[in-house]
Amino acid sequence: MKFYKFGPLCCISNTNFNPSFYPSELKLLFLLALPMGFSPAFYACSIPPVGPNKFTELGQSKFNNVVLVPTAQKWSIAHDHTLVYKPLRKHNHQSQHLSFTDEFYIKHAQRLDEIRNVFSEVGEDTLEGLMMIDAIQRLGIDYHFKEEIEAVLQRQYMKASNHGESIQDLYEVALRFRLLRQEGYHVPADVFNNFKNKEGKFKQNLSKDIKGLLALYEASQLSIEGEDILEEAQRFSSTLLNAGLEHLDHHEATVVGHTLEHPHHKSLPRFMAKSFLKDFQGPNGWLTVLQELAKADFNMVQSIHQQELLQISKWWQDRGLAEELKFARDQPLKWHMWPMAVLPDPSLSEQRVELTKPISMIYIIDDIFDVHGTLDELTLFTEAVNRWDIAAFETLPNYMKICFKTLDEITNEISNKVYKEHGWNPVDSLRKTWVSLCNAFLVEAKWFASGHVPKAHEYLKNGVISSGVHVVLVHLFFLLGHGITRGNVDLVDDFPSIISSTAAILRLWDDLGSAKDENQDGHDGSYIECYIKEHQGSSMENARQNVTYMISDLWKRLNKECLSQHPFSTSFTKGSLNIARMVPLMYSYDDNQSLPHLEEHMKSLLFEAFPL
Repeated sequence: MKFYKFGPLCCISNTNFNPSFYPSELKLLFLLALPMGFSPAFYACSIPPVGPNKFTELGQSKFNNVVLVPTAQKWSIAHDHTLVYKPLRKHNHQSQHLSFTDEFYIKHAQRLDEIRNVFSEVGEDTLEGLMMIDAIQRLGIDYHFKEEIEAVLQRQYMKASNHGESIQDLYEVALRFRLLRQEGYHVPADVFNNFKNKEGKFKQNLSKDIKGLLALYEASQLSIEGEDILEEAQRFSSTLLNAGLEHLDHHEATVVGHTLEHPHHKSLPRFMAKSFLKDFQGPNGWLTVLQELAKADFNMVQSIHQQELLQISKWWQDRGLAEELKFARDQPLKWHMWPMAVLPDPSLSEQRVELTKPISMIYIIDDIFDVHGTLDELTLFTEAVNRWDIAAFETLPNYMKICFKTLDEITNEISNKVYKEHGWNPVDSLRKTWVSLCNAFLVEAKWFASGHVPKAHEYLKNGVISSGVHVVLVHLFFLLGHGITRGNVDLVDDFPSIISSTAAILRLWDDLGSAKDENQDGHDGSYIECYIKEHQGSSMENARQNVTYMISDLWKRLNKECLSQHPFSTSFTKGSLNIARMVPLMYSYDDNQSLPHLEEHMKSLLFEAFPL
C-alpha cells in the first residue's frame, strides 16, 4: 500500500463489434480485451489450439484451425481504466496459420527423446552436459528433463566434492558453481581463488575471456552474506565487461549487455526465453533440436495460459466487482501475470488460476484503503475482518460488504479445495493473512491521516506485511499441498525469512520506482521519504543508493534461505524467488506512468506465438 489519495477512476469502452457471432469461450476474452486495448479480432485470432486428448499434462483446448492475426493496437496496463477502444479494421501484418496436429505431437515427443539421448551420449561429468542444462533452463523447458538434470548435477557435485576444483577454465568453474547452487547444492565460493594472483586479486588476463567473465558475473548473483569473494567477483566481472563493450561485435555486445541487465538468477526464464533464442548460437549439434523443441513448447504453454485467462475472465465477470467497485482497479490480466511468473510449470494451471483470486483481492482491498474509504470506515472494516464476522459488516457501506463477501467466498472455496485434495483445512491460516494485511493497511492509513512520517525501520517492518507477499505465499503453500503438517503450517503462518525477504524486496523496489503507481497522485509515502526525514541532510540520491544496497543484501539473505535446510518444497521455494524476480517488471514505471517491459512480456507470452 502507498499513501495515495485520488478521485475515482472511470472505465470507458466504445465498440461496435457484435460478439454473438463468436464462440462462447471467445466472448469471455472479449471482455478482457476491451480494457487492455486489444482488438476483438486479435483475441479471436490469437489462440493456438491444442488438439483433443493430446499432451494432457499441458492442458487442453477446444480451439482448432485458428488463424493468428497480430495487431498494432496500442494498449497500456497503467491506463487500462481510461482506454477508449476503437476496433482495428485493417491489419498490416501477415496472417499466420497455426494448428496442433498429430504430426506436431509426434515431432515434439521425438525431440524430447533426442535431447534425452544427447544427455546419455555426452555423459554426466562433462562440460557439454552443463551447457545443455544451462540452455534448457534458460529456455524454460527444464520441467521436461528433471531426472536427467538431477543426474548430471549430482555427478558434478560428487566430482567437485571428491577432487576439488582444479580446473583452470573460468567458464566451466563458474557455470558449474551457478548450476549447482541454484538447485540447492552447497558449493563453496572459494573455488574462485584459483583465478586470483599472489596479491589476492582476480587475474587481469581474464579480461580477454568474455565467456568466462559472463559466467563469473552470473555466478556472483548467488552470493550469500559474508561471501566477499563473490562480491569482488561481481565488481571485477561487471567492470571488465562494461569496459570491453565497445570492442565487441554486435552479437557479443548484445549478449553482454543483456546479461549485465538481466542476470539469469534474478530473471524469469520463460519471460526471457524468446530473447535467449535470438542470441542462441554455438557449434553443438543439439542446439537446433533444442531450439525447435523450445518454440513448440512455448506455443503449447501459451495455449494453456490463454485457457487460464478464459477462466479468470469468467470468474472476474461473474463476481461483478468491476461494476460494483468502480473506484478500484480492473486488471485481471495484469494480476494473472503474478501466478504465471510464480508457477511456471505448465502442470500447475489450476493453482495459477486459484492464486490469481487472492491476488486480485489484495489489489481491491488496497484500493479501498488508498482510494475510497474514510478512516472511520477503514477502522470498522479492519475490526470486522479481525472478527471475520459477516454480521459486523451490516453497518458498513455497501462496497465494503461486497468486498468482504467476495473475500469470504474465495477463502472458503480455496479452503474446501485444499481440504479435499490434501486433507487439511487451511481456513484459519488464510484468514490470519488477511487480518494481518488489513491491520498493516490501517496503520499506513492512520499515518497518512495524521501526517505522521514513521522511522524508516518502522515503515519497512509494517511494509513487508502490507506488500501482500505473505498472503500470496501462504495461499501458494496450501494450493501446492506439499509438506502440510502442523509444524510447517505454524512456520509458514509465522512469516519466515524466505517470505519476509521477498516481501522486503518488493516493498523497497516499489518505493524505489521512478514514477507513481497507476496514475495515483498525492502523498507518496515511501521508505525513501522516511529515510530522508530521519537522516537530516541526506540527499535523494544517497537514500536511493541505500535502498539499492538493502535490496542487494536481501537477495543474499534470500539466497541463503534457499540453500538452508527448510521443510518447504522446491516449488514453494522457487515461487518465493520468482516473486522477487517479477518485482522489477511490476514496479519499473516509466515517465508516462506505464509499464512498457511488462506490457512487452504480456504480449509475447500470451498472444505472440512462434511460427511453426
